[in-house]
Amino acid sequence: MLKKILIVLLIAIAGVLGYAATKPDTFQVQRKAVIAAPPEKVFAMIEDFRRWNEWSPWEKLDPAMTRTFGGPATGVGATYAWTGNSEVGEGRMEILESTPPSNIRIKLDFIKPFESKNVTEFVLVPRDGGTEVTWTMQGPNLYVSKLMDTFVSMDTMIGKDFEKGLADMGAAAAR
Repeated sequence: MLKKILIVLLIAIAGVLGYAATKPDTFQVQRKAVIAAPPEKVFAMIEDFRRWNEWSPWEKLDPAMTRTFGGPATGVGATYAWTGNSEVGEGRMEILESTPPSNIRIKLDFIKPFESKNVTEFVLVPRDGGTEVTWTMQGPNLYVSKLMDTFVSMDTMIGKDFEKGLADMGAAAAR
């Protein structure tokens, strides 16, 4: 009986590992919201890393987080590095493209707790009553990520943070 249970368990594990291997090699998380402010105002909040504390969902998770800013204050070449607790980890961002007031593309490198290299993009489109902001993150889906995605998707894990960030961005823009 024990031998049968062990065989079934091994088959189940092999099935999960095999299924994870079939997952896509890249991932994408995307959320949209309309912010009641003109594109120029919203763009300024995103392009200046020093202003992310006004709206970023991760900024409040570790009040003792160490932040380092480099390069120009805004635009291409601006950088932001952080080191914090286990909730925020360690990483670095750099603005790769900046087209005021419609598009910002950022290189996002996580160092801890898991190393990964992603790209984040903000696209701003004028709408009646404000600006539609589309926040997208995409990157490689390594095998460990594929395995985790078998149980909880990247969209589920990060999507709620994007939603909170966009809501906080809207509140900050209204001030």
